[in-house]
Amino acid sequence: MLDVYDILRQPAVYGTLGVFVVATFLDLLRRRKERFLMASPVDLKHQSIELPGEERVHVSALTPDRNFIEYMHEDARTVYQAFLRGKAVNGDADCMGSCTDKGSVDWISYNEVYESAKEIGSGLIHLGLKPKSEALIGIYAQNRLEWGLFEVGCITYSLVNVPLYDTLGPDVCSYIINQGDISIVVCDTTKRISAVLEKASSSPSLKIIIGMLPKEITPEIKQEAQDANVQIFTLQELRELGKKHMQDPSPPEKDDMYTVCYTSGTTGNPKGAMLTHANIIAAGAGLQKACYPALTFIPDQCHISYLPLAHMYERLNVLMMLMHGGKIAFYRGDVKVIIDDVKMARPSGFCSVPRLLNRVHDKVMQGVNGTNWIKKTIFNMGMKSKMADLEKGICRNNTIWDKLAFKKIQAVLGGNLEVVFSGAAPLSPEVISFLRCVLGVPVLEGYGQTESAVISTLTLPGDHTTGQVGPPLPCCEIKLIDVPEMEYYAKENKGEICFRGANVFKGYLNNPEKTKEALDDEEWLHSGDIGMWLPNGTLKIIDRRKNIFKLAQGEYLAPEKIETVYSSCSLVQQIWIYGDSLQSYAVAIGA
Repeated sequence: MLDVYDILRQPAVYGTLGVFVVATFLDLLRRRKERFLMASPVDLKHQSIELPGEERVHVSALTPDRNFIEYMHEDARTVYQAFLRGKAVNGDADCMGSCTDKGSVDWISYNEVYESAKEIGSGLIHLGLKPKSEALIGIYAQNRLEWGLFEVGCITYSLVNVPLYDTLGPDVCSYIINQGDISIVVCDTTKRISAVLEKASSSPSLKIIIGMLPKEITPEIKQEAQDANVQIFTLQELRELGKKHMQDPSPPEKDDMYTVCYTSGTTGNPKGAMLTHANIIAAGAGLQKACYPALTFIPDQCHISYLPLAHMYERLNVLMMLMHGGKIAFYRGDVKVIIDDVKMARPSGFCSVPRLLNRVHDKVMQGVNGTNWIKKTIFNMGMKSKMADLEKGICRNNTIWDKLAFKKIQAVLGGNLEVVFSGAAPLSPEVISFLRCVLGVPVLEGYGQTESAVISTLTLPGDHTTGQVGPPLPCCEIKLIDVPEMEYYAKENKGEICFRGANVFKGYLNNPEKTKEALDDEEWLHSGDIGMWLPNGTLKIIDRRKNIFKLAQGEYLAPEKIETVYSSCSLVQQIWIYGDSLQSYAVAIGA
């Protein structure tokens, strides 16, 4: 039986110990030489300021005088102007592309995108849509290059797109088409075209369907459309119409409607949030200002688009790339190969949701736990060293531990990351710290809702603490109001979170009653979330006022709705539903 001395004399162990000694020595030298303290735009001990007055309103430390930012660039005050700005910066460079099975991205340039968009927009106008009339067009498709082309086509001619998505279901899609008086719906697959046609008889405004992909318009689909008295065109046919009847661009004004984004509708029919160009531009400006100078948006940066374009989170991501001459790679549409698409695109920033980031954490730890003790020890030593860095405000990816333990993990997300953004639901402190260590880049968590153009707070670069969602963005202000039935009081720095600012929506489409519930007379948007102010001026989400909860993938669930379904079963006498925002599923206990 070998004693400790014999074990230490084994070549593998001896070499490993040598690596430890050298790594530790080099790491200490590097720490003494450079600290990599990330510059933060404000004092991290005072990230927001409480204004005088009974309402106890908080604003970003960047805007103590309430001079809220509405845009970052004078020449980009609408989404259309933002695209033109990116085109002016990088016209012949890559703009949008599709990840392919060949292992590469097929790109088209800003100039090519613009020409295609003008053909699409002109074709839509020829089919009856009127520019600057806030005419609505439905888009029912997964993320793809064609979605991006329709987006630019709409903003070029002041048309308003309304995203539809699978989880709404056919009945709700029909409800949205009717409420918005939508005459044209764009679809990508046979299945989605058929789903729209199935409800055509109850959607009298629907006149035309445009298929993005020619192969999806089968003879059977053509017959379905004919039976439903709905015209059907391919995207190519639409573009040919546009070429023959080309229109001059009809640019929107900043207060014109940009999109109508429907909520998930967990409590009754969904509500269509009307967002203006000014709303999303302000949200983007607030985000950019909060990240500067530690993080900047520059030409040639890349974004991988896989989060649903039906939601404002991804729309904001796309805007930030287009405005600065960056490029957008659309994934292949299969979540099973999303990591391969990420490697292909090599994004500069990775925008995600807790559900996927949790999987990254679990997959890495599964691999670590399944390896030999030497690699496991190196990994754990690296984590310990990087955690010590975080406690000192240092986040970096050029240590000896990155080379020894984390390089392969970083390569999984393309090896080109500068930042990770998480939103839509809370991300656990454990996973945030883990990602900051293994990726060596800031992991920033945003908070907001569709009605505030998706974001109102953001954890700041340089702040590596967890358990909070940052201070208000410099485009808005936030206050907490009393919720006496839950024993939350603003004077104790706890209450329902309310937003006000340039990023807040104008109301719900054709729904003044719900608009009045969400927006009060002083234009405060009531979120339904309960928050508390921390001593450093950041916001922490602690509860929910409305009896619904959000899962890790960002979906809201109404427990009463689930309880009603279970209760309809004769075998169920009692049912209780529980949800945790850090988990991707709910739990039902029945008897």
